[in-house]
Amino acid sequence: MRIGVVTFPGSLDDVDAQRAVRLGGSDAVPLWHGDADLKGVDAVVLPGGFSYGDYLRAGAISRFAPVMGEIIAAAQRGMPVLGICNGFQILCESHLLPGALIRNDHRRFVCRDQLLRVENNRTPWTAAYAEGQEIRIPLKNGEGGFVADAETLARIEGEGQVVARYLEVNPNGSLDDIAGVSNERGNVVGVMPHPEHAVEELTGTGTDGLGFFTSLAASVLA
Repeated sequence: MRIGVVTFPGSLDDVDAQRAVRLGGSDAVPLWHGDADLKGVDAVVLPGGFSYGDYLRAGAISRFAPVMGEIIAAAQRGMPVLGICNGFQILCESHLLPGALIRNDHRRFVCRDQLLRVENNRTPWTAAYAEGQEIRIPLKNGEGGFVADAETLARIEGEGQVVARYLEVNPNGSLDDIAGVSNERGNVVGVMPHPEHAVEELTGTGTDGLGFFTSLAASVLA
């Protein structure tokens, strides 16, 4: 598998995501925000950070980067796309995912090891997990509160589009404790916590995040 990892101005975790992709058994292909070229990749990861300085609001400018035109079209054709933190914000701004991410309800940046429950393991990015499995991975955000209108919230809950949910504590005020969602088709997933920071025993919280990067190859081979 060839998985592209996009670098935007202000991306912080693109190299971490590339490493996680490689540890997950795939080839990591660097993609540049200014190039309308996906280099023939099989899937794309939008990493965390502060793309374009989070000017206007997080992800609002990145959504118009040349590479995003190609990603949006490929996602609509079924290409798997994973957005992590800022990448999740970009996917919502691109209307590839429902809802929006707003400033944390306590108005402070939060950085913690966060317990999650995997609610949907039927996506290409979560197939390595059991439904209901609890995992602990790092979380760091200032605009991580997931919101949606009542109709949208009812729809994504009813159709199983909630991918992960916060346990123990809701760190940012997300509605229904939602930590990640998918589109209706399931190929596009956004998560606010950072699985790429939990892929090795030596550092962080262990390897609970590695499943996001091994799932894709396993789902293709299934």
